[in-house]
Amino acid sequence: MASTASEIIAFMVSISGWVLVSSTLPTDYWKVSTIDGTVITTATYWANLWKACVTDSTGVSNCKDFPSMLALDGYIQACRGLMIAAVSLGFFGSIFALFGMKCTKVGGSDKAKAKIACLAGIVFILSGLCSMTGCSLYANKITTEFFDPLFIEQKYELGAALFIGWAGASLCIIGGVIFCFSISDNNKTPRYAYNGATSVMSSRTKYHDGEDFKTTNPSKQFDKNAYV
Repeated sequence: MASTASEIIAFMVSISGWVLVSSTLPTDYWKVSTIDGTVITTATYWANLWKACVTDSTGVSNCKDFPSMLALDGYIQACRGLMIAAVSLGFFGSIFALFGMKCTKVGGSDKAKAKIACLAGIVFILSGLCSMTGCSLYANKITTEFFDPLFIEQKYELGAALFIGWAGASLCIIGGVIFCFSISDNNKTPRYAYNGATSVMSSRTKYHDGEDFKTTNPSKQFDKNAYV
């Protein structure tokens, strides 16, 4: 029962993390222009993995998609690949988890389901590590440019998408670890085989061995007075 509850908790945590990781891909604010040292802000610059935009003081935004994938900076290409890999791994991890959980009717025997659940945990951990690495790589680029005194171009700060990605990656890793530990709980669960027929026969055997039975005609057990 405890193993089933832990698997359900792991599944909910992992799916929540995967949803958060998936939501970071279309999120706009991966980095936002800083207002540090600026007296008057007339425009806000922000960008994500797919485009760079500017929003003026009236709230009108003008965006420009990155024209070529091969012309992009290496860290953006790496972040794209890592985040897409994280989303793909999370999808397959959720499928494996559905087959490996005890509360489902698919997946085979308990031993096979435990192995599938452990595999789902490993896949979720890999998904979380990919997301964590992608967000950290992007954040490292932002912080390096921000604290570089020789960098004279527009400086940026960390956007909301990075924090969402870190949170989702943490949940995926936590859920995956719980899935991996659930296989040990399954191995510790005692297995009881019903042996009712054998126990009944053994009790009858003991009873016959302990007392002497005389097989007589039931009608001879009563004398004449019993029928009067």
